[in-house]
Amino acid sequence: MHTRPIVIAHRGACGYLPEHTLAAKAMAHAMGAHFIEQDVVLSRDGTAIVLHDIHLDCTTDVAQRFPGRARADGRFYAIDFDLDEIRQLRVHERTHPQTGEAVFPDRFPAHPALFQVPTLAEEIELLAGLDRSRGCRTGLYIELKAPNWHRREGLDVTSTVLGILEDTGYVNRPEQVFLQCFDDQTLCELRGQMKAPLPLIQLIGENSWGEDSAVDYDYLRTPAGLDYVASYAQGIGPFLPHIFLGKTASGSARLSNLVSLAQARGLLVHPYTLRRDELPAGIVGFTELLDIFIGEARIDGLSTDFPDLVIDYLHRSITAT
Repeated sequence: MHTRPIVIAHRGACGYLPEHTLAAKAMAHAMGAHFIEQDVVLSRDGTAIVLHDIHLDCTTDVAQRFPGRARADGRFYAIDFDLDEIRQLRVHERTHPQTGEAVFPDRFPAHPALFQVPTLAEEIELLAGLDRSRGCRTGLYIELKAPNWHRREGLDVTSTVLGILEDTGYVNRPEQVFLQCFDDQTLCELRGQMKAPLPLIQLIGENSWGEDSAVDYDYLRTPAGLDYVASYAQGIGPFLPHIFLGKTASGSARLSNLVSLAQARGLLVHPYTLRRDELPAGIVGFTELLDIFIGEARIDGLSTDFPDLVIDYLHRSITAT
């Protein structure tokens, strides 16, 4: 029998509060998310901070606080700032760097900026404290961001994250931590020479995105590619359109065979990202989206900006049966 999927709070409960803030993580915890995601990049002095991008300008006021610190491409890179400088920044809802307009206009107001950039160690301490006070056990779902780019800049994000997990004891909790990355070689290194005792998730994007990896994502979705992934990882994190292909003329969902191919090889399938305010074409509501991915595609977990809505959906499903 297929078990209920795990609910991964994507950047926290970021449908309600600015992404990767401790407030968004506390809300996701209170909502009952099974795992809470941390994207990790490094500051100039090698501190692991929780930030989706290697840049600071889409979610902080860095351009106002540190004018003139952009690189030639006009972007402000986290790795060019010490932790003391990053602590001076205020985090706001994600905006377009060119226009300053909110990416999701109906979410938390983009201004004023009320929050700070947390370190990975601080976030782990917060979630561990909430686990204790609320009597539960919530997981970490950590993405190693652009490890090859960090290496070219002279820093090692993979070893830094593992060191923090060792210091906090989470490295010995394989039931409570996933490590994910778009780069296959980083995951192979974690499984091989670094002997990381934690489950690994191979993120699968589009080749056109220009991710920090030489991997062919189209190949990874083939039977041979999934055989390769199964040699080092415990699961895949595919993009929603890799599973949902649209609708037939009669209105039923068209699904790829990616889920069944992966599960046949013992791989978990945790697609990203289910959003109430960014539905795939042809989907009329968030419940329909959940019906397709949970009821029809039968995925093992999902990443969502709205963990409360998914938890409520799962509770209703149990009641209905």
